[in-house]
Amino acid sequence: MMYFLLIVGFFLLIKGADIFVDGSSSIAGILKVPSVIIGLTIVAMGTSAPETAVSINAGLLGNSDISLGNIVGSNIFNLLVVIGACAVIFPAASHKDILRRDLWWNIGVSVLLYVLIVDGWISRIDGIILLVVFLIYIGLMVYSALKNRTDETPPDVMSLPKSLAFVAAGLAAVIVGGDLVVDNASLIAKSWGMSDTLVGLTIVAIGTSLPELVTSIAASRKGESGIALGNAVGSCLFNILFILGVTSVLTPIHVVSELITDTVILIATTVLILFVAKTGGKTNRIEGLICVGAYIIYTAYIIMR
Repeated sequence: MMYFLLIVGFFLLIKGADIFVDGSSSIAGILKVPSVIIGLTIVAMGTSAPETAVSINAGLLGNSDISLGNIVGSNIFNLLVVIGACAVIFPAASHKDILRRDLWWNIGVSVLLYVLIVDGWISRIDGIILLVVFLIYIGLMVYSALKNRTDETPPDVMSLPKSLAFVAAGLAAVIVGGDLVVDNASLIAKSWGMSDTLVGLTIVAIGTSLPELVTSIAASRKGESGIALGNAVGSCLFNILFILGVTSVLTPIHVVSELITDTVILIATTVLILFVAKTGGKTNRIEGLICVGAYIIYTAYIIMR
């Protein structure tokens, strides 16, 4: 039964996130926000809704290994697999704002996470620090959106009531799905003899990152590289700053040594993505394959350790 409920939970997470993104993107279209801003904020937050539900619920239930492991694992997956897969399917030029601003933010925030967890805890004070940085970043995005508003309304924009209904329905599905995933992933971890850390870094992290993968691939195929790359990078920033910030304010998170190592790997991954995105002004198919291959090696490493 726990396997069936886990699948149901993932289904609700993925479909709920899809509906949430549709509604949120439609609202953004009504507001006439540039696509790259949509990718970095509304789409990124929408596709990160599963991580939000899973990590906060896990933290409240005392499963801090899943809570933090899900975030670190999801970010590594977003950077290596989401960006890598998009590059393999449809190589496109990297958006200049993401190269100059958001990828550097991603590196800085990942380093900040390492500094905060190196003592073995993410305290409530640490959580407040993360939330303050999140507000600063959101303020920067709002300023950029207001400065670069467009005059055109996308053709696929829904009505405001329908958009709000999509947002509400999507969030409801995500919350219920998050509960199912945390509860049943913990049971499966015990039955397999796996640690909560490994489950958080693999099963839960990949499952909750599927919305980012599907959304970014769809955006890449439509030529919306700003949304595709912005979704992956924005989700990473949202995961650390908002999700871990809120979770640790509600309940301090204990950090096992393995996750400190994984955070170092995350920092190296953020630097790698900046490098491949800057070379030639885009991430090509070979670089995309290298990124996906690096994730396969990482997964093998955490399973064997």
